Amino acid sequence: MKAGNKTEIFEFILLGLSEDPELQPLLFGLFLSMYLVTVLGNLLIILIISSDSHLHTPMYFFLSNLSLVDICFSTTIVPNMLVNIQTQSKAISYMNCLTQVYLSMLFPILDTLLLTVMAYDRYVAICEPLHYAVIMKPRLCGLLVFITWFIGVITSFLHMSLMMQLSFCRDREMPHFFCELTQIIKLACSDTFLNNVFIYFMTSVLGVLPLLGILFSYSRITSSIRKMSSLEGKQKAFFTCGSHLSVVSLFYATGIGVYFTSAVTHSSQKVSVASVMYTVVTPMLNPFIYSLRNKDVKGALGRLLSRASPYL
Repeated sequence: MKAGNKTEIFEFILLGLSEDPELQPLLFGLFLSMYLVTVLGNLLIILIISSDSHLHTPMYFFLSNLSLVDICFSTTIVPNMLVNIQTQSKAISYMNCLTQVYLSMLFPILDTLLLTVMAYDRYVAICEPLHYAVIMKPRLCGLLVFITWFIGVITSFLHMSLMMQLSFCRDREMPHFFCELTQIIKLACSDTFLNNVFIYFMTSVLGVLPLLGILFSYSRITSSIRKMSSLEGKQKAFFTCGSHLSVVSLFYATGIGVYFTSAVTHSSQKVSVASVMYTVVTPMLNPFIYSLRNKDVKGALGRLLSRASPYL
Protein backbone atom coordinates (compact mmCIF):
# COMPACT_ATOMS: atom_id res chain seq x y z
CA MET A 1 0.00 0.00 0.00
CA LYS A 2 1.45 3.36 -0.98
CA ALA A 3 2.04 5.88 1.72
CA GLY A 4 -0.09 8.36 -0.17
CA ASN A 5 -3.14 6.19 0.41
CA LYS A 6 -2.79 6.47 4.18
CA THR A 7 -4.32 9.25 6.21
CA GLU A 8 -5.07 10.08 9.81
CA ILE A 9 -8.59 8.91 10.56
CA PHE A 10 -10.75 11.25 12.63
CA GLU A 11 -14.08 9.52 11.96
CA PHE A 12 -15.68 6.46 10.41
CA ILE A 13 -18.85 6.16 8.35
CA LEU A 14 -21.44 3.65 9.59
CA LEU A 15 -23.56 2.58 6.60
CA GLY A 16 -26.25 1.08 8.86
CA LEU A 17 -28.82 -1.56 8.01
CA SER A 18 -30.23 0.17 4.94
CA GLU A 19 -29.56 3.25 2.83
CA ASP A 20 -33.17 3.42 1.64
CA PRO A 21 -34.58 6.80 2.87
CA GLU A 22 -38.12 5.38 3.03
CA LEU A 23 -37.04 2.71 5.53
CA GLN A 24 -35.37 5.12 7.95
CA PRO A 25 -38.56 6.14 9.88
CA LEU A 26 -39.54 2.47 10.18
CA LEU A 27 -36.08 1.50 11.46
CA PHE A 28 -36.09 4.41 13.90
CA GLY A 29 -39.47 3.45 15.36
CA LEU A 30 -38.60 -0.25 15.51
CA PHE A 31 -35.27 0.17 17.29
CA LEU A 32 -36.57 2.88 19.62
CA SER A 33 -39.38 0.53 20.67
CA MET A 34 -37.03 -2.40 21.20
CA TYR A 35 -34.60 -0.24 23.17
CA LEU A 36 -37.34 1.07 25.47
CA VAL A 37 -38.66 -2.46 26.05
CA THR A 38 -35.13 -3.66 26.81
CA VAL A 39 -34.39 -0.90 29.32
CA LEU A 40 -37.79 -0.99 31.04
CA GLY A 41 -37.94 -4.80 31.13
CA ASN A 42 -34.49 -5.21 32.64
CA LEU A 43 -35.02 -2.33 35.07
CA LEU A 44 -38.21 -4.05 36.21
CA ILE A 45 -36.29 -7.27 36.85
CA ILE A 46 -33.72 -5.34 38.93
CA LEU A 47 -36.51 -3.56 40.84
CA ILE A 48 -38.37 -6.80 41.55
CA ILE A 49 -35.23 -8.52 42.84
CA SER A 50 -34.06 -5.60 44.98
CA SER A 51 -37.51 -4.98 46.54
CA ASP A 52 -38.45 -8.57 47.40
CA SER A 53 -36.56 -10.29 50.23
CA HIS A 54 -37.59 -13.71 48.88
CA LEU A 55 -35.31 -13.07 45.89
CA HIS A 56 -32.24 -12.03 47.87
CA THR A 57 -30.44 -15.20 46.87
CA PRO A 58 -27.29 -15.85 44.80
CA MET A 59 -29.31 -16.87 41.74
CA TYR A 60 -31.22 -13.58 41.59
CA PHE A 61 -28.16 -11.55 42.56
CA PHE A 62 -26.50 -12.85 39.39
CA LEU A 63 -29.69 -12.27 37.42
CA SER A 64 -29.84 -8.61 38.47
CA ASN A 65 -26.24 -8.20 37.31
CA LEU A 66 -27.14 -9.84 34.00
CA SER A 67 -30.05 -7.41 33.55
CA LEU A 68 -27.74 -4.45 34.27
CA VAL A 69 -25.26 -5.72 31.67
CA ASP A 70 -28.05 -6.12 29.09
CA ILE A 71 -29.16 -2.51 29.65
CA CYS A 72 -25.59 -1.28 29.23
CA PHE A 73 -25.04 -3.42 26.11
CA SER A 74 -28.12 -2.02 24.36
CA THR A 75 -27.25 1.53 25.46
CA THR A 76 -23.80 1.14 23.92
CA ILE A 77 -25.26 0.55 20.46
CA VAL A 78 -28.88 1.61 19.97
CA PRO A 79 -28.92 5.32 21.03
CA ASN A 80 -26.05 6.18 18.68
CA MET A 81 -27.83 4.29 15.91
CA LEU A 82 -31.07 6.23 16.57
CA VAL A 83 -29.21 9.57 16.51
CA ASN A 84 -27.60 8.68 13.18
CA ILE A 85 -30.97 7.76 11.68
CA GLN A 86 -32.71 10.87 13.02
CA THR A 87 -29.97 13.32 11.96
CA GLN A 88 -29.24 11.41 8.73
CA SER A 89 -25.59 11.50 9.71
CA LYS A 90 -23.60 8.28 9.43
CA ALA A 91 -20.34 9.62 10.83
CA ILE A 92 -18.93 8.56 14.17
CA SER A 93 -15.75 10.08 15.57
CA TYR A 94 -12.65 7.96 16.01
CA MET A 95 -12.73 8.25 19.81
CA ASN A 96 -16.47 7.47 19.99
CA CYS A 97 -15.86 4.48 17.77
CA LEU A 98 -13.06 3.28 20.05
CA THR A 99 -15.37 3.62 23.04
CA GLN A 100 -18.10 1.67 21.27
CA VAL A 101 -15.64 -1.07 20.32
CA TYR A 102 -14.49 -1.36 23.93
CA LEU A 103 -18.00 -1.49 25.40
CA SER A 104 -19.43 -3.75 22.67
CA MET A 105 -16.75 -6.31 23.59
CA LEU A 106 -16.97 -5.83 27.36
CA PHE A 107 -20.67 -6.50 27.84
CA PRO A 108 -20.93 -9.71 25.74
CA ILE A 109 -17.95 -11.06 27.70
CA LEU A 110 -19.75 -10.22 30.94
CA ASP A 111 -22.91 -11.90 29.60
CA THR A 112 -20.98 -15.07 28.82
CA LEU A 113 -19.24 -15.24 32.19
CA LEU A 114 -22.35 -14.36 34.20
CA LEU A 115 -24.32 -17.10 32.45
CA THR A 116 -21.50 -19.51 33.36
CA VAL A 117 -21.56 -18.40 37.00
CA MET A 118 -25.34 -18.84 37.06
CA ALA A 119 -24.94 -22.37 35.69
CA TYR A 120 -22.49 -23.13 38.50
CA ASP A 121 -24.98 -21.71 41.02
CA ARG A 122 -27.71 -24.04 39.68
CA TYR A 123 -25.28 -26.97 39.78
CA VAL A 124 -24.51 -26.38 43.47
CA ALA A 125 -28.21 -25.82 44.31
CA ILE A 126 -29.38 -29.09 42.73
CA CYS A 127 -26.36 -31.39 43.01
CA GLU A 128 -25.12 -30.20 46.43
CA PRO A 129 -28.27 -28.84 48.11
CA LEU A 130 -27.08 -29.52 51.69
CA HIS A 131 -23.89 -27.51 51.11
CA TYR A 132 -25.47 -24.72 49.03
CA ALA A 133 -25.65 -22.14 51.84
CA VAL A 134 -22.06 -22.90 52.86
CA ILE A 135 -20.63 -22.71 49.32
CA MET A 136 -22.63 -19.84 47.81
CA LYS A 137 -21.92 -17.27 50.50
CA PRO A 138 -22.42 -13.55 49.69
CA ARG A 139 -18.65 -13.06 49.73
CA LEU A 140 -18.13 -15.73 47.06
CA CYS A 141 -20.98 -14.33 44.93
CA GLY A 142 -19.46 -10.84 45.07
CA LEU A 143 -16.04 -12.28 44.23
CA LEU A 144 -17.41 -14.16 41.21
CA VAL A 145 -19.04 -10.99 39.85
CA PHE A 146 -15.82 -9.04 40.45
CA ILE A 147 -13.82 -11.67 38.55
CA THR A 148 -16.19 -11.51 35.57
CA TRP A 149 -15.81 -7.72 35.42
CA PHE A 150 -12.04 -7.94 35.83
CA ILE A 151 -11.70 -10.44 32.97
CA GLY A 152 -14.05 -8.42 30.75
CA VAL A 153 -12.33 -5.09 31.40
CA ILE A 154 -8.81 -6.45 30.86
CA THR A 155 -9.69 -8.45 27.72
CA SER A 156 -11.55 -5.54 26.11
CA PHE A 157 -8.70 -3.18 26.96
CA LEU A 158 -6.16 -5.49 25.29
CA HIS A 159 -8.32 -5.70 22.16
CA MET A 160 -8.64 -1.92 22.00
CA SER A 161 -4.92 -1.37 22.68
CA LEU A 162 -4.04 -3.59 19.73
CA MET A 163 -6.55 -1.79 17.53
CA MET A 164 -5.09 1.61 18.42
CA GLN A 165 -1.76 0.50 16.93
CA LEU A 166 -3.32 0.13 13.48
CA SER A 167 -3.16 2.70 10.72
CA PHE A 168 -6.14 3.21 8.42
CA CYS A 169 -6.56 3.98 4.76
CA ARG A 170 -8.79 6.57 3.15
CA ASP A 171 -11.60 4.02 2.92
CA ARG A 172 -13.44 4.56 6.22
CA GLU A 173 -16.91 3.22 5.35
CA MET A 174 -18.05 0.43 7.62
CA PRO A 175 -20.96 -1.76 6.40
CA HIS A 176 -22.44 -2.05 9.88
CA PHE A 177 -24.70 -0.18 12.30
CA PHE A 178 -22.09 0.04 15.09
CA CYS A 179 -18.31 -0.02 15.45
CA GLU A 180 -17.60 -3.73 15.50
CA LEU A 181 -14.01 -4.83 16.03
CA THR A 182 -13.61 -7.18 13.05
CA GLN A 183 -15.21 -4.66 10.69
CA ILE A 184 -12.75 -1.95 11.77
CA ILE A 185 -9.78 -4.30 11.38
CA LYS A 186 -10.83 -4.89 7.75
CA LEU A 187 -10.32 -1.17 7.09
CA ALA A 188 -6.75 -1.16 8.40
CA CYS A 189 -3.76 -0.67 6.10
CA SER A 190 -1.23 -2.06 8.54
CA ASP A 191 -0.62 -5.70 9.44
CA THR A 192 -3.55 -7.13 11.42
CA PHE A 193 -2.12 -10.61 12.06
CA LEU A 194 -1.68 -10.06 15.81
CA ASN A 195 -5.17 -8.59 16.10
CA ASN A 196 -6.76 -11.57 14.35
CA VAL A 197 -4.77 -14.12 16.39
CA PHE A 198 -5.84 -12.46 19.64
CA ILE A 199 -9.49 -12.36 18.50
CA TYR A 200 -9.51 -16.08 17.68
CA PHE A 201 -7.65 -16.96 20.88
CA MET A 202 -9.93 -14.97 23.20
CA THR A 203 -13.04 -16.18 21.36
CA SER A 204 -11.92 -19.74 22.06
CA VAL A 205 -11.10 -19.04 25.70
CA LEU A 206 -14.07 -16.83 26.60
CA GLY A 207 -16.57 -18.41 24.22
CA VAL A 208 -15.88 -22.13 24.12
CA LEU A 209 -14.64 -22.75 27.67
CA PRO A 210 -17.65 -21.10 29.38
CA LEU A 211 -19.97 -23.06 27.10
CA LEU A 212 -18.23 -26.30 28.05
CA GLY A 213 -18.58 -25.32 31.71
CA ILE A 214 -22.31 -24.70 31.24
CA LEU A 215 -22.79 -28.00 29.41
CA PHE A 216 -20.88 -29.87 32.13
CA SER A 217 -23.00 -28.24 34.86
CA TYR A 218 -26.24 -29.17 33.13
CA SER A 219 -25.08 -32.72 32.43
CA ARG A 220 -24.56 -33.15 36.18
CA ILE A 221 -27.85 -31.37 36.92
CA THR A 222 -29.73 -33.65 34.51
CA SER A 223 -28.17 -36.70 36.13
CA SER A 224 -29.19 -35.48 39.60
CA ILE A 225 -32.75 -34.71 38.50
CA ARG A 226 -33.16 -38.19 37.03
CA LYS A 227 -32.19 -39.69 40.38
CA MET A 228 -34.88 -37.73 42.25
CA SER A 229 -37.76 -39.90 43.38
CA SER A 230 -40.19 -37.03 43.96
CA LEU A 231 -42.06 -35.72 40.91
CA GLU A 232 -42.52 -32.39 42.68
CA GLY A 233 -38.76 -32.14 43.26
CA LYS A 234 -38.09 -32.83 39.60
CA GLN A 235 -40.56 -30.15 38.51
CA LYS A 236 -39.09 -27.60 40.92
CA ALA A 237 -35.55 -28.32 39.69
CA PHE A 238 -36.71 -28.08 36.09
CA PHE A 239 -38.39 -24.70 36.60
CA THR A 240 -35.39 -23.22 38.43
CA CYS A 241 -33.14 -24.17 35.51
CA GLY A 242 -35.57 -23.67 32.60
CA SER A 243 -35.30 -19.87 32.41
CA HIS A 244 -31.51 -19.85 32.64
CA LEU A 245 -31.15 -22.61 30.06
CA SER A 246 -33.48 -20.69 27.68
CA VAL A 247 -31.36 -17.53 28.02
CA VAL A 248 -28.14 -19.49 27.48
CA SER A 249 -29.59 -21.13 24.36
CA LEU A 250 -30.75 -17.79 22.96
CA PHE A 251 -27.44 -16.07 23.70
CA TYR A 252 -25.24 -18.73 22.13
CA ALA A 253 -27.61 -19.41 19.22
CA THR A 254 -27.61 -15.76 18.16
CA GLY A 255 -23.86 -15.42 18.74
CA ILE A 256 -23.07 -18.53 16.70
CA GLY A 257 -25.55 -17.30 14.08
CA VAL A 258 -23.58 -14.07 13.67
CA TYR A 259 -20.31 -16.02 13.40
CA PHE A 260 -21.54 -18.45 10.73
CA THR A 261 -23.35 -15.73 8.80
CA SER A 262 -20.15 -13.72 8.52
CA ALA A 263 -18.21 -16.88 7.61
CA VAL A 264 -20.47 -18.20 4.83
CA THR A 265 -21.67 -14.98 3.22
CA HIS A 266 -20.02 -11.84 1.86
CA SER A 267 -23.23 -9.87 2.21
CA SER A 268 -22.64 -7.15 4.81
CA GLN A 269 -26.41 -6.62 5.08
CA LYS A 270 -27.01 -10.24 6.13
CA VAL A 271 -24.25 -9.97 8.74
CA SER A 272 -25.78 -6.75 10.09
CA VAL A 273 -29.24 -8.30 10.31
CA ALA A 274 -27.80 -11.30 12.15
CA SER A 275 -26.01 -8.91 14.53
CA VAL A 276 -29.34 -7.25 15.38
CA MET A 277 -30.51 -10.54 16.90
CA TYR A 278 -27.37 -10.75 19.03
CA THR A 279 -27.04 -7.14 20.13
CA VAL A 280 -30.65 -5.90 20.35
CA VAL A 281 -33.20 -8.71 20.35
CA THR A 282 -31.53 -11.00 22.92
CA PRO A 283 -31.22 -8.34 25.69
CA MET A 284 -34.86 -7.42 25.02
CA LEU A 285 -36.15 -10.98 25.36
CA ASN A 286 -34.23 -11.97 28.50
CA PRO A 287 -36.58 -10.22 30.99
CA PHE A 288 -39.61 -11.88 29.36
CA ILE A 289 -38.00 -15.30 29.57
CA TYR A 290 -37.26 -14.89 33.27
CA SER A 291 -40.63 -13.36 34.10
CA LEU A 292 -42.80 -15.75 32.07
CA ARG A 293 -41.03 -18.98 32.95
CA ASN A 294 -40.09 -18.28 36.56
CA LYS A 295 -42.70 -18.70 39.30
CA ASP A 296 -40.60 -16.83 41.88
CA VAL A 297 -40.28 -13.74 39.66
CA LYS A 298 -43.97 -13.80 38.77
CA GLY A 299 -44.87 -14.10 42.44
CA ALA A 300 -42.55 -11.22 43.37
CA LEU A 301 -44.02 -9.10 40.57
CA GLY A 302 -47.52 -9.75 41.91
CA ARG A 303 -46.46 -8.70 45.41
CA LEU A 304 -44.79 -5.56 44.04
CA LEU A 305 -47.93 -4.59 42.10
CA SER A 306 -50.15 -5.22 45.14
CA ARG A 307 -47.97 -2.92 47.25
CA ALA A 308 -48.00 -0.25 44.55
CA SER A 309 -51.76 -0.44 43.78
CA PRO A 310 -52.88 1.85 46.66
CA TYR A 311 -50.73 4.64 45.22
CA LEU A 312 -52.03 4.25 41.68
